[in-house]
Amino acid sequence: MTLEQKLDRLLDTLRSLESAIVAFSGGVDSAFLAKAAQVALGDRALAVTAVSESYAEGELENAQALARQVGIRHEVVTSHEMRNPDYVKNAPDRCYHCKTELVDKLEDIQKRYEGQYHYLTYGANLDDVGDFRPGMKAAEARGVRAPLKEAELTKADIRELSRRWDLPTWDQPAAACLSSRIPYGTPVTAEALSAIDRAEAFLRSLGFRQVRVRHHEKIARIEVPAADIPRFFESGLNERVSARLKEIGYTYVTLDLLGYRSGSLNEAIGKTPLLTISV
Repeated sequence: MTLEQKLDRLLDTLRSLESAIVAFSGGVDSAFLAKAAQVALGDRALAVTAVSESYAEGELENAQALARQVGIRHEVVTSHEMRNPDYVKNAPDRCYHCKTELVDKLEDIQKRYEGQYHYLTYGANLDDVGDFRPGMKAAEARGVRAPLKEAELTKADIRELSRRWDLPTWDQPAAACLSSRIPYGTPVTAEALSAIDRAEAFLRSLGFRQVRVRHHEKIARIEVPAADIPRFFESGLNERVSARLKEIGYTYVTLDLLGYRSGSLNEAIGKTPLLTISV
């Protein structure tokens, strides 16, 4: 299929839903899905952003501004995955419990509108298929639709179409919740999430667009694209970064020589038994 055919298929799929709620984090995928839903459904589409301790500071304001630009109706809810011990213990199925909480919140809104919005949707795309994504299992088990995946749109497709539609997210770095920085088996705490958030915000303020601070308790393991690694050794930047992250609470500050990898903490999964996720 050509890119234009995939877009037509996406819009036709959305129109067939008649009305929909879009899980809207403000990232590349959900922003494009929200725009497509607005194009296909107009005021019969509603974007919903769930805010919790794992949502980075400033992201809500960005999502609100983006929703206004897209022209889609927008609501904000608070999710409480941190109240779930199965989420907090941070086993490999953590995302399953987070997505379950999100779907609960979206269904609450669906009920409040008494059938005005027929379907729940989220931004999984074709590249997500085959990856280790327990959250997708939770969404599928609850009947949440993934129109981007159904239209066979890849991440590259979504970025290109977002560029054509003048969405500012078209070249936005990949994003993920703050909990994804904590190794499996290390409990998720509000203190750890706050430390990660502040550390990454500082690094972004220095001009690092794609950055992860992997939280190994008292060790901060920084990932940036390999091309950005030399910057740390220019004009004493390494000392400045180390000092700031130690102020935040880390004892040791390290730089991952392999550079940024999406989901790098999944590399350890092969060394430990995977949990079975029942649906």
